[in-house]
Amino acid sequence: MRFSLVVNGAPSSSEQPAGSVPWWSFSKTVLAAAALSLVRDGLLGLDDQVLEGPFTLRQLLRHEAGLADYGELADYHAAVAAHAAPWSAEDMLQRLDAQRLRYAPGAGWRYSNVGYLYVSRLIERLSGLALEQALQQRVFAPLGLSRVRLARTCADLQDVHMGAASAYDPGWVYHGLLVGPLGEAVLCLDRLLTGDLLPAWLLREMRTARALGGPIGGRPWIAPGYALGLMQGTVQGGQLLSGHSGAGPGSVVAVYHCVRGNDTASCAVFAEGADEGVVEAEAVSRLAAAVGSADPRLG
Repeated sequence: MRFSLVVNGAPSSSEQPAGSVPWWSFSKTVLAAAALSLVRDGLLGLDDQVLEGPFTLRQLLRHEAGLADYGELADYHAAVAAHAAPWSAEDMLQRLDAQRLRYAPGAGWRYSNVGYLYVSRLIERLSGLALEQALQQRVFAPLGLSRVRLARTCADLQDVHMGAASAYDPGWVYHGLLVGPLGEAVLCLDRLLTGDLLPAWLLREMRTARALGGPIGGRPWIAPGYALGLMQGTVQGGQLLSGHSGAGPGSVVAVYHCVRGNDTASCAVFAEGADEGVVEAEAVSRLAAAVGSADPRLG
């Protein structure tokens, strides 16, 4: 298990693989940041209905739009395991019957990668740029990150740590799979949540979470929640964490931020062939050691 830690804005310690790792669903946090930069610039409002359906950007980012998820399709998992060529996005949406909402927007919660496919399309449409160029312009360049890229083909993963999934095709991640050094993942989250990429009012909106119930077995969450592109909630030891976990064939990544008093810390943990809860627990442990675990609060 490898990690990278930032304390009070400065890299503190690191034991990370040389080269890049898949960011898996931490990519959602980056997509949310880019979408919120469009709100910052007045190109749409958080509660404006979007072209993709009768739901708002806020509902998409918080998984409240009523959409299903292609992870529910047994054929999807079988095709990935068989190293089949990825379906087109439109084929996937048709197989999922994605136009049929599973509940009225805002009336429930259901994790949906399809929602973030729609977010990626919204970013491209309103920025006038291809997704990778939009993310570079709106997130990575302002945050001082230069080694993150969007993996589109198997060839794009040749220098990426993929564990036992060396033949994985990133085309199966319909909202886009970001890859980059683990150290850039932790800097991305830390600078996003402590810097001025987004104004204070919009950061508050980003960190306003929907409570999702009680403890999750096998994982450190005591009171989990989901905000705008952020998994957020209280974990074992009392810390309030904000960030995102991501799991895919062969590996897991967990990138989280916490605050105690005037101290802040962010940690990214990556492991090949590991359980998601174990990787999250490692991040929790390292953050607790960095800032202490007594009566923390999210900054």
